[in-house]
Amino acid sequence: LQMLERQVVGGEQAKNKDLKEKHKRRKKYADERRMQLVAALQQSNEDSSDWVLLNVYDSIQEEVRAKTKLLEKMQEKLRAAETEIKDLQSEFELEKIDYLGTIRRLERDLLLFQQLLDQVQSLVRRDCNYSNLEKIKRESVWDEETGCWKIPEPVVQKTRLP
Repeated sequence: LQMLERQVVGGEQAKNKDLKEKHKRRKKYADERRMQLVAALQQSNEDSSDWVLLNVYDSIQEEVRAKTKLLEKMQEKLRAAETEIKDLQSEFELEKIDYLGTIRRLERDLLLFQQLLDQVQSLVRRDCNYSNLEKIKRESVWDEETGCWKIPEPVVQKTRLP
């Protein structure tokens, strides 16, 4: 009875050593692959584990559900990235508008000061060093530490006749 049982349990191929060896190799390969996947899962984070792990599905509907879930997760990330891009673009646009406004205001102020200097220059005495604006510009020095111009002191040159 035991002899018959041993022959029947494996079917016709119960004594086939090549088949047993093939089963052992497959089992060994499956165990190695499982260990590699476990190691990869431990090293990867939650997001990338979907890409590292090859899922085996019982049915096509289960595979479709899993891939739909993954697609929805990626679409959500895409929407978040697009929102971030739009926020950065609007912030950049506001800063650009602010900078342009500042530039326009500074250009108007410069024009005002230039016109004031042109009007006042004719009122400065000829014997003062401030009567020549080009000379004052050449002699002025920008000070990096204080962040302002150092301009020469006004000097009145009196000439006395003997």
